[in-house]
Amino acid sequence: MRLSVTARIALLAIMLSLVSNLALIGFVWKQTSADAIDAIRRETTEQSDALRTVWQVGGIPELRQAIGEAVSPGDVSLVLALVDADGRTVQGVAPARLTVPLRMTRFRIARLGDDALWNARETGYALYPIGRQWLLTGRNLDLIAAEERAMERALAFAITLSLALGIVGGLVLARYVGRRLDGIASVVEAAGEGDLSRRVAVVAGGGDAFDRLAARLNVMLSKLEGVMAELRVVTDSLAHDLRSPLARLRTKTEQAVLIADPDAREVALGGLLTETDLVMRMLTMVIEISRSGSVSRDRFIQVSPANLLEEIGELYAPVAEDAGLSFVVAIDDRPPAMALHRELLSQAITNMIDNALRHGASGGTVTLRLIERGDGVAIQVEDRGPGIAVADRAQALKRFGRLDSARTTPGAGLGMALVEAVARLHDGRFELGDNAPGLVARIVLPV
Repeated sequence: MRLSVTARIALLAIMLSLVSNLALIGFVWKQTSADAIDAIRRETTEQSDALRTVWQVGGIPELRQAIGEAVSPGDVSLVLALVDADGRTVQGVAPARLTVPLRMTRFRIARLGDDALWNARETGYALYPIGRQWLLTGRNLDLIAAEERAMERALAFAITLSLALGIVGGLVLARYVGRRLDGIASVVEAAGEGDLSRRVAVVAGGGDAFDRLAARLNVMLSKLEGVMAELRVVTDSLAHDLRSPLARLRTKTEQAVLIADPDAREVALGGLLTETDLVMRMLTMVIEISRSGSVSRDRFIQVSPANLLEEIGELYAPVAEDAGLSFVVAIDDRPPAMALHRELLSQAITNMIDNALRHGASGGTVTLRLIERGDGVAIQVEDRGPGIAVADRAQALKRFGRLDSARTTPGAGLGMALVEAVARLHDGRFELGDNAPGLVARIVLPV
């Protein structure tokens, strides 16, 4: 049976809790046992050295007296005895006959005898020759065995406790993860059903993976909501603004069909071409705006802004001259090459120039300027026409947004919208300013 993600997270939490507790208790168990054996080794070595010193100074009698004084009836773990050459205990506490080999032993753990009291007990002992006899010192490991059994019981209890705590912790973690995922899933499901207004809750001050995922998803939904809103505006506006030119196109077509005079028919056909060009410009501009929003960064190339403006200025100087205007290219600064989408940025700049030539012709001068400012590189078109009032600038930047003063001239109200889309594509901004008199249309590109 395939487990869900939350169930696997819960099991993982249980296993981590269990393994960590096992590792900790196992380490404590091993370390405690090792420390206890080291303590017995040190005590046995010290006792052997002390008793051998007594023997060397006072001989066997003094040694026997020291052994008798060292043996205490209440100390059941002590092993201390004199043993003859056959392994029989002469004096002290030890098995009646040793089963371990009689050779010098600094420290060893073994069973010392076969009788009922000693065959089941391990002893840490040292064995040294004393003349024709042997000195046996050591400690039974009964206390260590008891401690190990206590540790084993504690280990069993800890396993049970860690398993219970792991289950509780796993369930809490699974519930937390499940709630966060359910919140994200519900927002995604709502978005799939068309509701793009919902957002994933983000914990204040949180910075875990769920919060980052929620923040990214909310940003994506906000962008998607904005795109859908723009799409509705574009479709509604396009349907509304195309109705008039298409109606005029149909009317002029009907009139051209009924005209018998060749000259009049030719004039009527010229009007048809004008209306057709207007519709084509509207559709082309909508396509350009949509394309600018879906361009990837790999289409950007290193372009010198000054060189680009000079090339555009060479193309528009004859156009402005034919219109009776003075066209000036002012390169105030020469910033280094930047990563730009050359075609779309060129289209945006030409749109600003076209607007200035169309609506600012009364001023007599149009200036294309490049300035390097503290907040980036500014590409701006300045005219000396009537300009746009501050209250009307937001309307001028909307798609299909046309001011009352511009409705008598051909256009679809999409030029400024394309410029703003291109500026946004480059992480910049498009703004309108006052040229006192006239208008300054400015694209600011971050460096």
